[in-house]
Amino acid sequence: MEQRVVRWIPPVLYTVVLAAGFYHAAVAAEEFGGARLAVFAAGLLALFALEAPGPGRAPAARLPAELLLAARVVLFTAVAVVDGSGVSRALFVLLPFTAYLAFGRRAALAWAAGCVGLLLTGLSVLVPGWWVRPAYVSDVLMFGLALALALAMAGAAVRERQARAWLEESYERLARYAERVAELATAEERARAAGEIHDSLGRHLTAVGVHLEQAEVFRGLEPEASARALATARRSVGRALAEVRESVSVLREVRPFPLVRSLTELVRYLGDDRLAVELTVTGDESGHDAGTLTTLYRAAQEALAGARRHGRVTRVEVRLALDGPAARLTVTDNGRGTARGAEPGRGVRGMRERVALLGGRVDILGGAGSSGGVAVTVTVPRRPPAGVSGAAAATAVTGWVTG
Repeated sequence: MEQRVVRWIPPVLYTVVLAAGFYHAAVAAEEFGGARLAVFAAGLLALFALEAPGPGRAPAARLPAELLLAARVVLFTAVAVVDGSGVSRALFVLLPFTAYLAFGRRAALAWAAGCVGLLLTGLSVLVPGWWVRPAYVSDVLMFGLALALALAMAGAAVRERQARAWLEESYERLARYAERVAELATAEERARAAGEIHDSLGRHLTAVGVHLEQAEVFRGLEPEASARALATARRSVGRALAEVRESVSVLREVRPFPLVRSLTELVRYLGDDRLAVELTVTGDESGHDAGTLTTLYRAAQEALAGARRHGRVTRVEVRLALDGPAARLTVTDNGRGTARGAEPGRGVRGMRERVALLGGRVDILGGAGSSGGVAVTVTVPRRPPAGVSGAAAATAVTGWVTG
């Protein structure tokens, strides 16, 4: 709006003044002609040149504001002195108008007061007793009204300029925020994928490597043990492939992770004549999102792996409750617990961090040499809290994978 006003208002006013001056010269040639008319026309042409549009912006816009204002004062005065019609007094309305745009409200009010003072002084010198002559009083009132309108228009233009600048700055901030959100989302997705690889494929590959080493060691000494190790390795490979397919299906179809089915298969896979694993499920999965269900499954994996690895366990109970305000997974074994004073391993730290990102908690009871086994309880709210940052997820899971 500001550029449109600056470009069009002055030329329109110059055109009106020029037309009035030539009309006055036509009807009163003896009073307004010759040299005066030439100066009048030259001054207005100079003003038109000052406002003439160039490529993109007017030349006036490329001049210093002080120089532009001084040039207008000189040209307005020259035109007003030689103008016999008196219409050119309206040109001075542009002075507070342009001062508002260039220097602000206070400068504009000062210029407006100066213009009014100049008009009143000129009338008092040139027209004694003008205040009792209705025509001159009317001219003063109209000039004041024009100044008020000019100041109002300039104020609106300045406010629009400020609003536009604020909007542009807001758009830039919004664009930066959008880029940051995209970066965080990418980081979170990478972290989640890294966690899935670590928890699923990485764990199974480690187990396959261990079983293959066992098969190699026992190949000549105990063929049956070697065969059992190979069979276990094949089962691990099959289980890894199944989990990879399941994860890919969840990603492609954007559907909930099948927690109960996956836990059932995990229990069947781990259970044998040396370890009895019992699963109890209450409630329904439908009230929980895929992230919660996947986290609960990974927590069960870690707890069962820890029981087999550290506890001399012969029996494990897995209880999953999905019917309350929060999902609760409890894995209890009958082993001897962990060594007294042992620090939590990478898997336990990763489990805590991953559950914490969903607003949940992990409680471990009975470790440190306990004879009653270990109970791992994971509690996750039905819906994860809003505002979980991708950066936090990336930090947590990356620490789990690389710690």
